[in-house]
This record gives sequence, structure tokens and C-alpha cells, in this order.
Amino acid sequence: MGRLDYPLVVFVAADFDGPAPHRPNPRGIELSTNNIRSWLTDMDGVLVHENKALPGAVELIQRWQARNTPFLVLTNNSIYTPRDLSARLRNSGLEVPEDRIWTSALATAAFLKDQTPAGKAFVIGEAGLTTAIHEAGFIMTDADPDYVVLGETRSYSFDAITRAIRLIGKGARFIATNPDATGPSAEGPLPATGAVAALIMRATNREPYIVGKPNPMMFRSALNKLGVHSEGTGMIGDRMDTDIVAGIEAGLHTVLVLSGIADRAEIERYPFRPKTVIDSVADLLE
Repeated sequence: MGRLDYPLVVFVAADFDGPAPHRPNPRGIELSTNNIRSWLTDMDGVLVHENKALPGAVELIQRWQARNTPFLVLTNNSIYTPRDLSARLRNSGLEVPEDRIWTSALATAAFLKDQTPAGKAFVIGEAGLTTAIHEAGFIMTDADPDYVVLGETRSYSFDAITRAIRLIGKGARFIATNPDATGPSAEGPLPATGAVAALIMRATNREPYIVGKPNPMMFRSALNKLGVHSEGTGMIGDRMDTDIVAGIEAGLHTVLVLSGIADRAEIERYPFRPKTVIDSVADLLE
């Protein structure tokens, strides 16, 4: 058998128009090498957990890199720049170049640049978001901005939130990087973008446009960055309500891993289904 140019992946035979080779494993999963040629993957719960690499993650990233498989690691976290996240993943044992990381901050900046090139924005967030918006050619100001952009930060300022409410009241369009209501900390949950967005929404009666998951916009912008088509791309995630639903809506082959948030009982709560369910990304290496 000749050398394979793309990785071993999981598939459902009904996805193919013609007959496909069958190699059922003990879990009843069928394996093929001729369907998925590019990958998007969530980070937390899929590749890492509490700053430790999950089973199969190191080997999967190495395989993709060795075979020049297009891939991006996605996260709704808008605090960190890709360089920061690359360093954090390296500390977990994963070598992921910064150009292989796609954040909700980058997706938001790409969306704003497409909507209003060289626009102005009042931004609440940290380096991951402010750097992305600056590099997209935006001016960050509180003087008659086109947008109020809300991201995640370790310490929300009441003064900044008040300013955002007043600017939205004067006509600035309201954008949020992601809908996550809380974020983790050593002491317990912290209020995150979704919670603060709800406060501003209640004060202004304006709903934000949310760019990050579960909006499939984030996946489409990732596909554009890779220069690939949804038909040959897989999405690996650990959440039914963000990764899987957004992957389905973006037309991707969805793979749910049970190494993070979701379990098999969780799947039954939703009217949609992932194409494939596996214990961890280690199953993609079999």
C-alpha cells in the first residue's frame, strides 16, 4: 500500500455516494482515509484539560503537521493572542504554531474588517481582542465609534460598561466575541462575555451580534483562513450546544469527543446529532 497523504479519520458510510471500505473497530466506529482532508478542532476538552494534553492530542497534531494536513485549533476565548495560546499549549506538551490557532477575537476582527473597513470601535477586552482589531485596521476610540465590541477580560470595568451602554444608545452597533456566561478560575466561575453582554442588552434593549461559537460564522471564517471547503472538513468538539450545532450549520463533518463536557446522555437532549461520537481524539489514530 502506498503512502497516505491525509490522516486516518472517522466517518459514517452514508456520507458517501458509492461503496466505502469498512473497518469496524470494537466500538462499532467505521474508519476511512478518503473523506476528511482538513480539520477544525476545539481546544479545551478535546486537546487539553486543566493544562494537560488529553490522550491522543500530541500524536494527532504531530500527524497533521507531518502530512501537511490543513488544520486550525479554535477557541471562544478572546483574552489571549495566538502567540500566547501557542505558548500555553506548548507547556501542555502540544506544539501548535500560532498561525494554526483561530480565536473568537480573530473571527470578530475579520468580521468587522469585512463589514466596515478602516472603521472605529470602542473595545472592552484584553490583548487577544485589541491586537486583532488593531491589526484589522480599526481605530479604537470612544469618540463616535461604529461598533462597541465586547470581549472577555479578567476584570470588567463598570466605567467601561457604562460608556458602552451610552455609545450603543447613541447608535454604535453592538458586537460580542462569544456568548459564554462564565469562565473558569482557581476560585470558581467568573462572569464572562455573555453575562456582561446580558447586562448591556438589558440596559440598551439592543441584542449583540455574537461572532464566536455557536455562530457558524466563526467556522466559515476559519475555513476562509485555511482556504478549504466545508465539504472536506471535519470539526472536533466536546459540546453539543456550540461545537456540534455550529459545525452542522456550517456544513462540516462533526465529531463529538467524550473527553470534555458532553457524555452520551447529553446527546439525547438535542434534536440534532454529530456524525461521529468517539471517546477521545486518540480514536482518530487507530
